Amino acid sequence: MADDNSQEPHERISWFERIAHVFSGEPRTRADLQRLLTAACAEKIIDGDALRIIEGALHVGDMQVREIMVPRAQMDVLKADVPLSKLLPKIIETAHSRYPVVGEGLDNVLGILLAKDLLPQILKGEADQVNIRSLLRPAVFVPESKRLNVLLREFRENRNHMAVVIDEYGGVSGLVTIEDVLEEIVGDIEDEHDVDEDTYVRQISETDYLVRALMPIEDFNEQFHTDFSDEEFDTIGGLILQQFGYLPHRNEIATVGGYQFRVLNADNRQLHLLRMSPAPEAS
Repeated sequence: MADDNSQEPHERISWFERIAHVFSGEPRTRADLQRLLTAACAEKIIDGDALRIIEGALHVGDMQVREIMVPRAQMDVLKADVPLSKLLPKIIETAHSRYPVVGEGLDNVLGILLAKDLLPQILKGEADQVNIRSLLRPAVFVPESKRLNVLLREFRENRNHMAVVIDEYGGVSGLVTIEDVLEEIVGDIEDEHDVDEDTYVRQISETDYLVRALMPIEDFNEQFHTDFSDEEFDTIGGLILQQFGYLPHRNEIATVGGYQFRVLNADNRQLHLLRMSPAPEAS
């Protein structure tokens, strides 16, 4: 039989010894901790995904709600006094699970409506008789300056998924969800409306499509029978970015060639996912 001592030295080192070796120097600063985490990844004690999640969690502690919130002008809200039958098209189009419901104006948030609470009423055929106010859940309000790690803890403890962001004067300045916070830690969270990596387009209704920003303009023209120029840009994302003139935030909208493009996913460098529908004037 082969002697156990014939194993490579690296193989004979226990996990405990490897961890102890990496963390032999006590971290005293954030930079020390970052260096130790990077070393742990290099030693394969943690993998790259774990390292990114840890780094994301550390980064969240330095961020405030105002940095990730959906701005006031881009919020999808429902008006309490509008009949449900007139609100349903918007609910279907935007496909959110929760909506702030307002009264006289955007600063008058009455509560949060869960889309699933509407289903029993719709199935009964009583959409026009529904009093939306009776279905509202209490709204949570947070200041723009709240730290994301604190907000995440409160979301978990109180089992909330959405908060209305207010400014120093008490006015509504935006909206933030638990998914927004988690994405800062783990990266983009895909849902049933995301597009598979091996495709560029996904149809989600008779007229609406999800389009990956990296879709070549040539392919886009072929699929949608358009004639967008690809002389300056190769991708549909580049074309939309030119239309904005700056890197847009989520839910900002640009209209190009009779189509309306809503930004669903973007980071501080590029666009990732767009929702395309006929522009209102082209409907």
